[in-house]
Amino acid sequence: MSLFSFFRISKPSAPKVPAAQVDAAYRRLRSRTFWGVTVAYTLYYVCRMTLGVVKQPLIDSGMLTAGQLGIIGSAFYFVYAVGKFMNGFIADYCNIRRFMAAGIAVSAVVNLVLGLMGLLAGPLGFGAMVLLLTFSLLWGINGWAQSMGSPPGTISLSRWFPLSRRGTMYSIFSSTPQLGKAVSMIMTGFIVAAAGWQWGFLAAAVAGVIGLLVSLIFIADTPESQGLPSVQELSGEEIRSMDQQPTRELQKWVFRHPGIWVIAISTAFLYITQHAVSDWGVLFLQKQKAFSLEKATQVIGLAEVFGVAGNLAAGWLSDVLFRGNRARPVILAGVLAVAALAGFLFLDGGFWMNMVYVAVFSLCFSVVFCIVGGLMALDFVPRRATGAALGIVGISSYAAAGLQSVVSGFLIGGNQTGEVFNFLPVSIFWIAACLLAFVLPVLGWKYLRR
Repeated sequence: MSLFSFFRISKPSAPKVPAAQVDAAYRRLRSRTFWGVTVAYTLYYVCRMTLGVVKQPLIDSGMLTAGQLGIIGSAFYFVYAVGKFMNGFIADYCNIRRFMAAGIAVSAVVNLVLGLMGLLAGPLGFGAMVLLLTFSLLWGINGWAQSMGSPPGTISLSRWFPLSRRGTMYSIFSSTPQLGKAVSMIMTGFIVAAAGWQWGFLAAAVAGVIGLLVSLIFIADTPESQGLPSVQELSGEEIRSMDQQPTRELQKWVFRHPGIWVIAISTAFLYITQHAVSDWGVLFLQKQKAFSLEKATQVIGLAEVFGVAGNLAAGWLSDVLFRGNRARPVILAGVLAVAALAGFLFLDGGFWMNMVYVAVFSLCFSVVFCIVGGLMALDFVPRRATGAALGIVGISSYAAAGLQSVVSGFLIGGNQTGEVFNFLPVSIFWIAACLLAFVLPVLGWKYLRR
């Protein structure tokens, strides 16, 4: 069996589900697939966030500096950006079960190797340059593996849910980054504090194996592959003429649509802000506010739970309260997110005050993120070109996240020789990105709606 045929989208099953059992089978398989991709992608994030938790122990050990960690982080994001673009287009043609399982399997192996390398660094005498190059290479590979998670997860919503329910289900699925970050910050932070940074990578590898098993056991590729009719027939949804065009033509249409590029640029600023807090928030609390590792990871990790609430609220706010107007909830939530981020970065306060700052930021920012980075695009993207839209948004978003990693690392400064960490320039950079993230799509909302 070739690699192409292994990952190719499943053919319709010859045996068909009896008509009397179709509705029950459809609901059961749809539910299993949805929760399968949701849990699996949550565990993807556990395999992604390890480096953000172990930065301070690595700096304190003298193995790597903040600037070097910024380079390593950027290797992930730049590779992820290219991978998100390519895998978005590829995933439209693929078996989402196998595609998602393959990505998390590779990510688990990378975390395992980095953990074992850390345990052997002392006995084998690895130098700083060897560590920098090896970490950059492996974390870059992890970036490619991670880019195989989001496209099949989102495509599963298009394959299994009608348009009338896609917004609600997407708001739930889009909470997986916050769930994954919360699990990673709390679980990995506890393990790193108790046993060392190497064990943080090893714990993430175990989470990856669990995600692999969930993908293989629970996810189904398409209704047709399970002996069911198409989702349009199952839901009674009208088949649009555009949905009948070849996938390649639909992807070209998405690529040429100016609206998707407005969303892509806006989402780039969203990713700068999001990854700034998740990647550097723990270090900021340790160096700027003298928090312990345990307290810092608890603040950043627990606050991510409020991001889940923000994602769940986004669909209701835009669909019900504001009656389909995407711009109004974005303005409201965006202003509050900027204010909360400024409070976190510039105001003093203990554990609970900083928890409030980050919780409000995470709650409001997630509303903006869900609407701008997801629902606005899903409003006009054809079902069979969902992956292409994700690819276009993804390459700009993660190229910006990679740029953020490098710029933030060098703006912050600091290394093992005792250089002072300066967070003022980077704080201004992060707030400006947060402001632009919601201003741009609001200014272009009328055009996007047309």
